[in-house]
Amino acid sequence: MKKYDILAIGELNVDLLLNRIAGFPEIGKEIFAKDMTLTLGSSTAIFAANAATLGARVSFIGMIGKDSFGDVVKSTLAQRHVDTSNLIEVDHAATGLTAILNYDNDRANVTYPGAMSLMGLMDIRPEIIREAKHVHVSSVFLQENLHRDLLDIVRMVKDCGATLSMDVQFDPAETWEFDYARILPLVDVFMPNEQELMAITRKSSVEDAVAAIRPYAGVTVVKMGTRGSLLVTPEGQHALPAMLNKSVVDAIGAGDSFDAGFVAAYVMGKPLEECQRIGNLTGAVNTTAAGGTGAFSSKAAVQEAAQKHFGQTLDL
Repeated sequence: MKKYDILAIGELNVDLLLNRIAGFPEIGKEIFAKDMTLTLGSSTAIFAANAATLGARVSFIGMIGKDSFGDVVKSTLAQRHVDTSNLIEVDHAATGLTAILNYDNDRANVTYPGAMSLMGLMDIRPEIIREAKHVHVSSVFLQENLHRDLLDIVRMVKDCGATLSMDVQFDPAETWEFDYARILPLVDVFMPNEQELMAITRKSSVEDAVAAIRPYAGVTVVKMGTRGSLLVTPEGQHALPAMLNKSVVDAIGAGDSFDAGFVAAYVMGKPLEECQRIGNLTGAVNTTAAGGTGAFSSKAAVQEAAQKHFGQTLDL
């Protein structure tokens, strides 16, 4: 028996959410937002918090500053029953922050990376990896040192006997340097969205991008927004339509919530197509409340929202 079902490795920051914004920002001008929320941010943290809410035993390896935003990160993760004993606190860098300007189903982000860009291979202790059944790595392009050391980190995870999922997320530099021919054979579940997959493969269609990684990947699940998801295995492909919310509050963290549902089901031994269904469902539930974790106040709340909004059961 492992101590953790899931060990999340990734970035940590707070999110400053601005909603109901009067237009788009312009240089030299000022506009108003009618709603503001300061909450736990970062894709990996949203994933970890929501996976824990769904019942998985989750811990986190990430770097934060010894500051008030770091306190928000720690306390919020702890409230969501994520183990914080493996967080790395430093006094030479501040905790990161993302300012999010939210417009219906889309948004504009500005991120100060801070401490998140400093964590690399030397900060990740193998003895912690060995305590985990599964490791999830996310937002590789946002973390400079982790990106640099990614292949060695993946090798460490596999040497320690854990299964591994990975969601690369967006590359702010848009160089999309990702050695998928060497990395993906070591990844059990690869979880990009369609734009990310096309970018890292330099292909202009999802079909061509899937074909490019297929010789190297085991299981891939491609998130396709309002068109659902595509599960790709050595045996074939399975497209699953999205569960659409008619009254979207916001879509922040929907992909991370998909990951949380899929991986929580995966570590519980559910069949892959059921993992995909649960991923689609938790991604949809995410859109029923503000922020990436707003709809995940408890497992019962997620189950109630799944039934109320989508007529679906969440059996985890």
